[in-house]
Amino acid sequence: MFPAASLLTILLLALSIAGSPFEVGNSPITLPIARRLNTSGGTINLLQHDQARAAALKDHSISTHDRRAGSIPVTNNAVTYIAAVGVGSPATTYNLLVDTGSSNTWVGANTPYAMTSTSVNTGQLVAVSYGSGYFSGTEYTDTVTLGSGLTITRQSIGVASFSLGFTDVDGILGIGPVDLTVDTLPNSPATTIPTVTDNLYSQGTISQKVVAISFEPTTSQTVTNGELTFGGTDATKYTGSIAYTPITPYGSASGFWGINESITYGTTTILSATSGIVDTGTTLILIASDAFSAYQSATGATLDQSIGLLYITSTQYSALENLNFNVGSNIHTLTPNAQIWPRALNTHIGGSTSYIYLIVNSIGSPSGQGLDFINGYTFLERFYSVFDTTNARIGFATTSYTDATTN
Repeated sequence: MFPAASLLTILLLALSIAGSPFEVGNSPITLPIARRLNTSGGTINLLQHDQARAAALKDHSISTHDRRAGSIPVTNNAVTYIAAVGVGSPATTYNLLVDTGSSNTWVGANTPYAMTSTSVNTGQLVAVSYGSGYFSGTEYTDTVTLGSGLTITRQSIGVASFSLGFTDVDGILGIGPVDLTVDTLPNSPATTIPTVTDNLYSQGTISQKVVAISFEPTTSQTVTNGELTFGGTDATKYTGSIAYTPITPYGSASGFWGINESITYGTTTILSATSGIVDTGTTLILIASDAFSAYQSATGATLDQSIGLLYITSTQYSALENLNFNVGSNIHTLTPNAQIWPRALNTHIGGSTSYIYLIVNSIGSPSGQGLDFINGYTFLERFYSVFDTTNARIGFATTSYTDATTN
């Protein structure tokens, strides 16, 4: 109940723009897709990465509390999502992780920052911790290019002098709530830094502060299978209507893209109504430890001690029931196939080819902590999601892949 008071393959974006202010049809401009496989770190411990991130999100939230639409096709990397972003004039292209759980945009983890005539050193130090990574450096303002028609002038950019945990990517494109930038300038801790979405809106490039995300399930290491849209939604990417829910006012989740929900396995409630977040930077679906125990018991799953994930047999998979996320008056359902990791990718996470792994795991703390679940990528790949700053709400809609059996 409410309290009282993502690296294996790269997900790279190309960008496009459409003429409608609210709905994007066919995107007329698409940049080339860069595809590559990140094998430098070997297999990834998904649970370790996600739980470290969850702990950092909780710590951050405690310490910091309170036109037109353009679309970007996205590639999926099983763990993270990467955008090809231009910085400077002429622009240098950086591959940045798209992150709804943070709001600073920064470069320099691998490709060095190239100063141009549009680069301005603000003299401010900047630093952000992500649990599974960290960077510190200097704040600049510069021109940022997300594609034709999606150009931002005087955007705050962190330029890393030190970074950890960002192998084969150049930094982060933060699209979380602006208040997450509080405490990221050590010499001006109360200052907020306008996000790319804020500046696209204030500079008249988009007509509303909305970011919409479309992903699809994949069994491939690298595949173009998604789209990031600034300023509106893309009606070709979802079915039916978008069901919206307000940003939660409860607990630490309120500082993020947080919502209220309960979760049922079949007809059995495993997590009572509580607050949590929706996060592109988390791969798994993480739930409170007591809810996770209930889920394991209900499914009969066994823990693979080597990687920390639950697995089930083929017989148990045949008996697996729907997992329902009850958000307001709407139910968003993960079918049995949506609850399992793509079997073709088992070895890439250090798993056995003979196991069927579940994508639900423990957040690392019991319910009642104010951030009791994280609906990560494995949830988002089954639904179209809309992050609406203008109206302080999040929306979900079904897609043609919601009930896919590709895993």
